[in-house]
Amino acid sequence: MKAVATQHGKIVIAEMERAETPPGHVLIRTEYSAISPGTEMGFVTRGGDALAPLGYSAVGIIEDIGADVIGLRRGQRLACYGVPYVRHAEWLNVPTNLTAVVPDHVDPQEAAFAGLGAIAVHALRVADLRFGESAIVAGLGTLGNLIVQIAGAAAIRTAGVDISTERADMLRRQGYPQMYDDAAKLSANLSEAAGAGGADAVLLCAGGPGEALINQALEWIRDRGKVVIVGDLSMVFSRALMFAKEAQILISRAGGPGRYDPQYELENRDYPRGHVRWTEGRNIAEYIRLLSEGRISMKPLITGIYPLERAAEAYENYRVPGKSIATLIRYQAAETF
Repeated sequence: MKAVATQHGKIVIAEMERAETPPGHVLIRTEYSAISPGTEMGFVTRGGDALAPLGYSAVGIIEDIGADVIGLRRGQRLACYGVPYVRHAEWLNVPTNLTAVVPDHVDPQEAAFAGLGAIAVHALRVADLRFGESAIVAGLGTLGNLIVQIAGAAAIRTAGVDISTERADMLRRQGYPQMYDDAAKLSANLSEAAGAGGADAVLLCAGGPGEALINQALEWIRDRGKVVIVGDLSMVFSRALMFAKEAQILISRAGGPGRYDPQYELENRDYPRGHVRWTEGRNIAEYIRLLSEGRISMKPLITGIYPLERAAEAYENYRVPGKSIATLIRYQAAETF
């Protein structure tokens, strides 16, 4: 089967073996997979001699079902998430814990972003915001945009900021008025944007050097507020600012509990709901539910859909700042929705 990989800093279409379907897994014929630019471009930039597959979020049709799988059938559409099971590849063997059924009326192009959706949901769970509280989202790319939408669906008072006027304008057009293209503008309107005293939490969805952004976030939050690091930021910040507010600085890891646990993922052993209410698999399902109910939408963010053979072009666009936001790889299995 064909798959997208990186080698020597370049994108290549590699031929890879399609494995048998293990117990607890399903074989998925891929329709679309979503590029996660922050994570994947980092792999491309650091690419070495070894061939490294890319991708972690996709949607497709069940073609085969492994032993011990209950409640799924061939022909169903599934969203799926998680390395090394989900890649930009024509076929995927995925543990059922990392999948969610996609209703017929949900556009598979939107469902393909299930991995980013789960990451966004988990970031808000780490922030532990309650009804009526407020959040500021810094960085309004695909992930930040989703966090704003999901927070809005949960009736959380939400503001956002990005250096891109286009990204801030996009969310304003979607009904989120407190979106800014300059941190100083947000600071000047902080009470209106986040409430008196500052935001209950700031979620940082940017990457790179973190000192200036984390320190700014510490100024935006209320006393004993939270800063949640979602993007790949360096962890440098002012102790004095943190101490002054007895602030919490937290980090959100991937799509939720279960990630990187081989018993949950590879062996497909779910956690009891009474002990772990929200796993990465349940977060995937919540993202699909929000799409199904029309509470969020990925369609305004999709700036490109490329056939597998043109994957290199899709990645090259991310080298030009502001050219691409959300990008999909399309496979032969994809049908017109």
